[in-house]
Amino acid sequence: MTGACTNRYTSEDNSMASHARITKTKSVAAERTHFLFFKMASSEPTTFIDRAQSFISENKRVILLGAAAALAVGGVAYYASTSSRPHAPPDVEKGTRKEKKKSKGSKKKKTVRDADGPILEEIVPPKPKVENEDPLVDTQLTSEQLAALSSEKRAELARKLKERGNATYKERKFNEAAVFYTRAIQVAPDPIFYSNRAACYVNMEPPQYELVVSDCDEALKLDNTYIKALNRRAMAFESLHRYEEALRDFTAATILDKFSNQSTAQAVERVLQAVSHKKAAEIMATREPRLPSFTFIAAYFSAFRPRPHPALPENPSTGDNTLLLASQALEAADYTHALTLVNEAIDQGISWAQGRAEALNLRGTFKFLVGDVAGAKEDLLASLEVVPSFTQSLVKLASVHMEQGDTSSAFKCFEEAIKFNEQDPDIYYHRGQVYFIMNEFSQAAENYTKSAELDDTFVFSHIQLAVAQYKSGNIANSMATFRRTLKAFPQRSEPQNYYGELLLDQQRYEDAVEKFDRAIELEKLKPTPNVLPLVNKGLALFQWKRDVGVAERCCGEALRIDSECEAAVATLAQLSLQQSKIPKAAEYFKRQAELARSEPELQNALTYQYATGAQAEFLKNYPQMAGQLNALAQSLS
Repeated sequence: MTGACTNRYTSEDNSMASHARITKTKSVAAERTHFLFFKMASSEPTTFIDRAQSFISENKRVILLGAAAALAVGGVAYYASTSSRPHAPPDVEKGTRKEKKKSKGSKKKKTVRDADGPILEEIVPPKPKVENEDPLVDTQLTSEQLAALSSEKRAELARKLKERGNATYKERKFNEAAVFYTRAIQVAPDPIFYSNRAACYVNMEPPQYELVVSDCDEALKLDNTYIKALNRRAMAFESLHRYEEALRDFTAATILDKFSNQSTAQAVERVLQAVSHKKAAEIMATREPRLPSFTFIAAYFSAFRPRPHPALPENPSTGDNTLLLASQALEAADYTHALTLVNEAIDQGISWAQGRAEALNLRGTFKFLVGDVAGAKEDLLASLEVVPSFTQSLVKLASVHMEQGDTSSAFKCFEEAIKFNEQDPDIYYHRGQVYFIMNEFSQAAENYTKSAELDDTFVFSHIQLAVAQYKSGNIANSMATFRRTLKAFPQRSEPQNYYGELLLDQQRYEDAVEKFDRAIELEKLKPTPNVLPLVNKGLALFQWKRDVGVAERCCGEALRIDSECEAAVATLAQLSLQQSKIPKAAEYFKRQAELARSEPELQNALTYQYATGAQAEFLKNYPQMAGQLNALAQSLS
């Protein structure tokens, strides 16, 4: 949905080309499978991107499967509410890995080795020493003495050393316990001995996280499916702020544990949030401001009715003439030059008040588009200081308030604009957009109707009215409004495209594709076409015929025309997951992160990128799990 507002308002559609989104529709992935993503916003999805990456957040079970299971599940991340504080590490275990595997089939009381077992191992208090207790337990043997022991004797001695370590650990004598585990390792290395010693390092003051990582490394060399060691190392990585490595281990533990451990699944979400937040902040701190895609910018400006070029004074200054050139470049959709020229005009100086207000309005708009919300607000306020009655600056200022989550101030801007010019149809259109985002569809429809009454030549007022009616459940009225709009605007692609989306939502695939094809034909008549009808067609054909190849070609053609169309990139990412091409999907999510306009958008894209990358790494490290993953996916689907 486009208009004056972005993020929750317009830029939910990354390309900003969609003035209306029909309803919450299953995505490329979710239509066939149970794709599960992080829910990054609370408002109901209404945009193409939301459909291409729909969040099935009602299902609280983690489905974080890799490439082998992508056809059945293909999930990227698990969504769950979590604490921001790392969980306390689990404690030591009894037995050895071999002993535990032997007794796997027997039903026994859960221990810390179990995902949902107790924090502390329930250890039977050591019996008082008796004369015949093995004296070797208290003897530091040399390598020669150890070599002389039989394998059975070594195993028995290692077990006794481990048991002494467990008893000492329970007394919270962590340094002493670590010594017993060290001796057990010297006698007969076992992954549990390393993991238990790592538990000692966790509980020391201060915790020795690097040693935890080292011991878990050794445990996993002996048994790379040892979930407890994976979780313990992941927690150490998280405490060391090595989030990508923590995510790798938590992801592996979650999958190996067949998603039965809620706390580990929550850890995946927690670490994903941490790594995406950290990386997004780092990228935004060094990234040069840049304009989003052509489709995005064109859609934003088309959400306002065309305005005449500024009328220059009788003796225009250099800055005045440059401002006119900027306005002409904007009309020609030459956005890069329009931005350069308006900056030059302001630097050169503009001689009359309305011109200065126009220039500040335009520069503020471009700042808004590159994600500089504070700068946009400053310029729009300056524009209003020069010409307080400039209603377009008030409407755009409302979008800034919406971006900042200040709905009350946004509505005050609309009310102020109406006081100055109650006949300006743009005010009502954009106020309708705010109501739409708030799910107040009846009030949105009233504002769209008012906008259309004041100017019935603006196609988007009619489209948004139809969408609001559809969202309100007035399907018959919505369809009738769309048919009237198609008749009134036969040479406009937008009604064809968005009516096609409505038909797609109703699973009238053939009719939807027909509308998308007509929209594509009309867009081809433009110097630079809007590519969303192409992407929509690909999505429709996939949902209709499961034709991945055609869908990919449609999205590829869209990217050929507009290489920065995020809708196409997002859809290709989902299609890659459908085909079990996890590494390829990760590449597309990386590209999506590069295209992100604001820090929240970037953080969201990075979440997908890192989650998918962790799955790809799991399959690389555990290729033997491919078949089991597919079976597990089928059981969860």
